[in-house]
Amino acid sequence: MKFWVFHIILAVTLCAKCSFAKSQSNDWRSYLEQLAEEGMDDTTIENMFQELTMLEGNPMNLNRVSREQLEQFPLINFEQAAHIAEFLDKNRPVYTVFELRNVSFLDFKTVELILPFFFAGKAEEEQPTVQEMLSRGRHEVQSRFDKTLQNRAGYGEFADSILQRYPNRKYRGEDFYTSMKYAFTYRDKIQFGLVGEKDPGEPFLQKNYPVGYDHYGLHLIIRELGKLKTLAVGDYRLSFGQGLILNNDFMISKSWGTNTIIRRTQGPKRHFSTAESGFFRGAAAVFQAGKITVIPFYSNKRFDANLSRDGEITSFKTDGYHRTPSEIEKKNNSREQVTGVNINYRNEQLQLGVSGVYHAYSRMYCPVVREYNYYSLRDSSHFNASIDYSYRLNRLAFAGETAVARNGATATTHMIQYTPSGLFSLSALYRHFPISYNAMHAQAFSEGSRVQNENGFYLGVTFSPLQKVSATTYIDLFRFPWPKDQVDKPSAGFDFYFLGTYAMDRNSNFELRYKIKQKEQNTDYPENSRKVLPYNTQKIRLRYNHALNNGWDFRTTLDAALFRRKFFPLEKGFMLSQHAGYRGGKKIRGDLFAGYFKSDTYATRLYSYERNLLTTFYMPSFHGKGIRLAASGRYAFTPRLSFSVKIGHTRYFDRETIGSGTEQISGNRRTDLFTYWQWQF
Repeated sequence: MKFWVFHIILAVTLCAKCSFAKSQSNDWRSYLEQLAEEGMDDTTIENMFQELTMLEGNPMNLNRVSREQLEQFPLINFEQAAHIAEFLDKNRPVYTVFELRNVSFLDFKTVELILPFFFAGKAEEEQPTVQEMLSRGRHEVQSRFDKTLQNRAGYGEFADSILQRYPNRKYRGEDFYTSMKYAFTYRDKIQFGLVGEKDPGEPFLQKNYPVGYDHYGLHLIIRELGKLKTLAVGDYRLSFGQGLILNNDFMISKSWGTNTIIRRTQGPKRHFSTAESGFFRGAAAVFQAGKITVIPFYSNKRFDANLSRDGEITSFKTDGYHRTPSEIEKKNNSREQVTGVNINYRNEQLQLGVSGVYHAYSRMYCPVVREYNYYSLRDSSHFNASIDYSYRLNRLAFAGETAVARNGATATTHMIQYTPSGLFSLSALYRHFPISYNAMHAQAFSEGSRVQNENGFYLGVTFSPLQKVSATTYIDLFRFPWPKDQVDKPSAGFDFYFLGTYAMDRNSNFELRYKIKQKEQNTDYPENSRKVLPYNTQKIRLRYNHALNNGWDFRTTLDAALFRRKFFPLEKGFMLSQHAGYRGGKKIRGDLFAGYFKSDTYATRLYSYERNLLTTFYMPSFHGKGIRLAASGRYAFTPRLSFSVKIGHTRYFDRETIGSGTEQISGNRRTDLFTYWQWQF
């Protein structure tokens, strides 16, 4: 205990000795890092980053922006978008973006966060010609190269006799990751992009693999063509209602904000991520006539699947890896076609939507029958339909969706949000997803990964009891009425979260985060008996943030994890880390990170919340005993050309190998190198 206290006091003292600043920018990039820490998946974070980067480079005109555009802006919620739209309707023309500070229920921190995405321009603008848009647009090229410096087992040398017997022991490609992206944007009117990517171990420009990158993507989105509001061709993402039948857009984590649980139908957005699953490939459009909006779409895409001896799909392969003969054989071995439509009516207070989605596979989908998946879809096609709504009544907002599957199973979710001021918000959500409900492209607010076999109630509060104190807390109670994978009977659990922040001044704050989640799982006893027992995981974080007037910022963090299964010993883990960042120069930026971790088991693993390169959200986890060091920097040769590099090093004190199988490293050290070029013209 003395070791912990000494290092905490030392790190905080070093930060506190520095002079205080008078101002600190509220950077949206740092905000995304916080979302990643809260457990949001990498694909969602990358999609948000790409969209926000495009919006920052093509800000919205406050004198022309529509309510629909505000509702699709990721950094504000449903209620905030409505208040901004109402303020603009009453006060246009506005002459400066700082007038957003007069919007009711919009706190100062949120205003600072969203300012880079707006400008106060002319209320009436001439419609540019296609040639003018092409000449005024912005081009951008991004290139990334990553490599692990230590050799891994899959890249070793093997005798032909060994490979003939065990062909999947060796990767067929090089030991580095690389990707290339090109994008053209003109405000939000035109978006065009091309993506190429290869993962470590995948062949790159080899004789028998002449296509170059392993994965390619292409998208084109055009907006504001009369009644045709949006046309998307190529790779895109889409969301209807609350996500009960369709959502491959953002899925917000529970702890991001208790006032973000209400969703609304989103028009098609570009898929500019290197993720090889979770998007559509085809065409979608948005037609608008008065208060009625119609969104039809069609997708025809090949995908990876695990097949049975009879050629039926037993499960979907979504990791995107094609490194060994077995993985290469599964590449694009199946095809899916999806089509659907959403018809939406909305006015200033009410929104009603009707949606339908139909999909068909080129093969029969038939997962191996287990008790937990007994009611899973077993067919080559499926259909879902739903009705969704949202309604604002003064400071109250209501929303929900009810969906039906082809077999008649009905899923539903409903929520209410009360926001009497910008300092208080109360949200509640109820969901009922029966075991017989199947929707292959659904993604909604839930504890599980699928909209199936779950009943739950969520209650969340965000409030500021004092001027310098803010808090966010929620509790989510859930039950799984049918057995799950590794749970042989119906089970239940809860998820509780608390985040408290105390701001000493505008540049220094202290955070306390506590999270406990309890669920149930099969447990094997030494006498070969099995029981379903409750277990809980607790995570605690203490963090001190401090920024200086010379561009430096410091972050001292203590993370602790506790895992307890009933009748079994307590497992513990902790990580003490220090981050220092520099943002004071136009040409040079940099970050340093150092952490010491000690964890009993994988269940108490700790995460390295270090700042990463643009579009790179590598967040490794650690268990055992060791240290983590990372350094990154960015140099801008010109305002439009920059190079970034990061090196991360992990050393373990309790093992002689890292990883397993083809990813195993002989030794107790791992070093990863990341590089990134960005050119705008």
